[in-house]
Amino acid sequence: MPIARAARRAAVRLGAVTLAGALLAACGSGSSDTASDGEGGKVTLTVDLFGSFGYKEAGLYAEYQKLHPNITIKQTDTEDEADYWKSLQTRLAGGGGLADVQGIEVGRIASVTQQQADKFEDLKKYGADKLKSQFADAKWAAATTKDGAVLGLGTDVGPEAMCYRTDLFKQAGLPTDREELAKKWSTWDGYLELGKQYKAKAPAKSAWLDSVGSLFSIMIGQEEERYYDASGKLIWETNPALKTAWDTSVKAAESDLSAKLDQWSPQWNQAFAAGSFATIPCPAWMLGYIKGQAGDSGKGKWDIAKLPGGAGNWGGSYLSVPRAAKHKKEAYELIQWLTAPEQQAKLFQKQGNFPSSTGAIEKVAGATDPYFSGAPIGQIFGDAAKAAPVQVLGVHDQNVNQQITNALSEVERKGISSEKAWGNAKKGVENTIG
Repeated sequence: MPIARAARRAAVRLGAVTLAGALLAACGSGSSDTASDGEGGKVTLTVDLFGSFGYKEAGLYAEYQKLHPNITIKQTDTEDEADYWKSLQTRLAGGGGLADVQGIEVGRIASVTQQQADKFEDLKKYGADKLKSQFADAKWAAATTKDGAVLGLGTDVGPEAMCYRTDLFKQAGLPTDREELAKKWSTWDGYLELGKQYKAKAPAKSAWLDSVGSLFSIMIGQEEERYYDASGKLIWETNPALKTAWDTSVKAAESDLSAKLDQWSPQWNQAFAAGSFATIPCPAWMLGYIKGQAGDSGKGKWDIAKLPGGAGNWGGSYLSVPRAAKHKKEAYELIQWLTAPEQQAKLFQKQGNFPSSTGAIEKVAGATDPYFSGAPIGQIFGDAAKAAPVQVLGVHDQNVNQQITNALSEVERKGISSEKAWGNAKKGVENTIG
């Protein structure tokens, strides 16, 4: 998961194409930046993304094309970020098949700045250094190399909250007021206890939460140091905060509070409309995803409350221009416009992607969302964004997270012990990153 990130991130993903299709559509190698695609200087910009960036759905592409009649934008979208990243690595290694604009999930940005800087344009060549004051310091710094090259412009961030189904809560005899719930689940233990109460009276075929993997990811998003420390040392095995998130997730699995769904799977997508779970930890970018999957029938059934355990961040992304892009200058102009405060504010109001632009954050402070029972999303996510820790980002953040959530799925779905699953996570990390 835009996460979710990585998030990452669907009605926002309803236009997703298969990976093979994305590779074909995102064609374009190192041709001259001044080349045009047709008569009259017309240019087709290819944009290759994952998940729920929401630009097409919010009408931003159409608006940009109206402002720039010589530009046509063609987007390809891979639903699963892990698949997207694997494909991107293959194309970066070969130098071909790259789009003019490539999305980068925040959990991958350290890999880009530390290991692949030679594969992406330094956006300062096009004037990006003048934009620094528009972005939160941490967002800007994460995409900047040690020698000062700027390799991406920030899209959203992922301040966290808890989304829940008020209709299912009512059926189980639980309160639905967002302020009351925030007090009842001020801690994660309180959240699990309320889950046990829900389970006792839950509607048929409805669990408390979607998966323990999402629970782990949202909890670890509340920490400054997760998988690496500030020196770049891999610390996940000894990090007490990570072990707490693991133990809490195992407890939820062993208490049978989960719907046992793999996030981003077709079954998970269908579960939003089917009422298969009552709560889902939701970074801001998840709002557009929920709307897309639950559809019009879900309007007014969902609400949003403050997250248990304090503020956190899960996901957020960048837009980058590969050195092998066909239209680098035009690509930069597009991402500069898409990440400007005005467009970030529009995107949040229409899709829920919380802005990384400081000016946009001010613009959306009073925003509410009728789909989510009129929840004050500007306030809820704005407060979370202000209080969230500035996270240490490591080269293999996403890889480590994937191995841990895979292991938790084994506890959740196969019933293996916490100890054995932890060992499997360790082996998975070793095999993945060495």
